[in-house]
Amino acid sequence: MIKKLTVLSFIFFSASIAKAQSGLTLLDSIDISAQNGTYPNLDAIVVSQHSKIVFQNYYNTQKKDSLHDTRSAFKSITGILIGIAIDKGFIKNVQQKVYNFFPNYQRPAIWDKRKDSLTIEHLLTMKSGFNCEEWNGDKDCEDEMETTNDWIKFCLDLDFKNSPGSKWDYTSINAMILGGIIANSSRMSVSEFAEKYLFAPLKIAKYRWTKDALGHETTAGSFYMLPTDMLKIGELVLNNGIYKGKRIVSAEWIGHMTQRVTLIEAFSNVSISKNKKAVPQPTYYGYMWYNERVKTEKLDYNLIFASGNGGQYIIVVKELDLVAAFTGNSYNSSRSKLPFDVMIKYVLPAFQAK
Repeated sequence: MIKKLTVLSFIFFSASIAKAQSGLTLLDSIDISAQNGTYPNLDAIVVSQHSKIVFQNYYNTQKKDSLHDTRSAFKSITGILIGIAIDKGFIKNVQQKVYNFFPNYQRPAIWDKRKDSLTIEHLLTMKSGFNCEEWNGDKDCEDEMETTNDWIKFCLDLDFKNSPGSKWDYTSINAMILGGIIANSSRMSVSEFAEKYLFAPLKIAKYRWTKDALGHETTAGSFYMLPTDMLKIGELVLNNGIYKGKRIVSAEWIGHMTQRVTLIEAFSNVSISKNKKAVPQPTYYGYMWYNERVKTEKLDYNLIFASGNGGQYIIVVKELDLVAAFTGNSYNSSRSKLPFDVMIKYVLPAFQAK
């Protein structure tokens, strides 16, 4: 009997070691930390590796089938839609002039000629020149836009502050105009285009758009979807435009979209997350997607990600073949960066190459 118990104890002990070595205990700690109040504003986390979900949990009032506002993380999906429109031939290239896509737009009597040089690339890189700036809260044009009936016209009418391409100023206006370009070039609504070329192929069926009085869908945020479907978007990027063996968008576009185009001055998500193990690295902006390296004594990984106010993230770690999707409710708060703390403490170490 004693021998039998000893054998059973050894088996249990060995299983415990195997579990610890697999890193699953680190993922379990996410749930413990969320429950004990360390991450009170975390609504959901879903993690996949090699395109298989390995961890998911939901908190507060959220459930697996709860739609969640992706906020500005949807801008990154808009970036993918632009790539698809180029692949399909609706748009020739990112150097095309923006106002040429709006032939019915009536220009005001006083016309700023700098608008003639505005390109799709300027919108994608947040270098349009519009007199709007949400990053530091200097001038949030989106709030004013939402009080109007025609969001696209409102955006096109806005004054310029800088010449296109000269300065990085984050604004939702750029993503809204990209939506108008997708609609006008394809002769579909944005929702029809997205359903046909992105959502249906990814089997994303449950979602909700926000629209203006004329039916223009917002492509800057306020799009509601499931965290598991956010994960699919990340897997599409991880696999260079392929999902479940099917090409959705070109690998060339994924490469352009996720490149480091612009250094965001004096900004680091890791630093704001207040993680004490990581050495803060700069954040870069590409075509509606971000890059930031995570560096600790034991970790060194580049994170490609979509980001939305409140803690909405789609994070891609190519070195680990891994994607993590987060939703949260830390709106207008530095706590919205806590998913980076979760990644550094639990997720990355759990899958770090031994």
